[in-house]
Amino acid sequence: MTRIKICGITRRKDVENAIELGIDALGFILAESPRKVSLSAAEALIQDIPPFISTVGVVVNPCQAELDKISSSGIFSHIQFHGTEPSSIFKDLNMKTIKTFSIDSQEDLENISLYRDADFLLFDTRVGKSIGGTGKTFDWTLIKDAARGKPFILAGGLGPGNIDDAIRTCRPDAVDLNSRLEYEPGKKDPVLMRETVIQIRKTDSEIIRSERL
Repeated sequence: MTRIKICGITRRKDVENAIELGIDALGFILAESPRKVSLSAAEALIQDIPPFISTVGVVVNPCQAELDKISSSGIFSHIQFHGTEPSSIFKDLNMKTIKTFSIDSQEDLENISLYRDADFLLFDTRVGKSIGGTGKTFDWTLIKDAARGKPFILAGGLGPGNIDDAIRTCRPDAVDLNSRLEYEPGKKDPVLMRETVIQIRKTDSEIIRSERL
């Protein structure tokens, strides 16, 4: 089954809606973004969430002091790197690591082999200098063989209108949902959240049934 992460969370009501829908992971952007939250805000947002829901801190080129602060906070189960961080940064962290590749062309995947120490790869859309949350998709065929056996997450403009095609095309281990579920940055639409989750579960079930035939 495709695991689901909702990213760019800024409100407790969106956390509660996500939990009700059975979301697997919640993402909190700590870097400069319209969806940025502080460490203390993220801690308050995830207070008393049920067990087995992953919490992900999203960073862009953090300095060592910032990384140490995030690590020592104990808030997150995963940390997602969305910049040009060196591959050495993925060693000796007390959290699972996610390395993001922002994609516009095949050239954006040239250095993927350098990040073998990352636990997961994430493929997002590159639009100018944006670090994500653009609402745009990329050419999914570019990542057909890119992960090479490592679990990967698909992101970039995913929502109820295209999530079925995305899963059938890429067969990702997880999907990362953000701007296509919003009515403004950082504010998720509960109807779009529900529609997308329902479609993901429907697609998964259809794929499983077809593979058993």
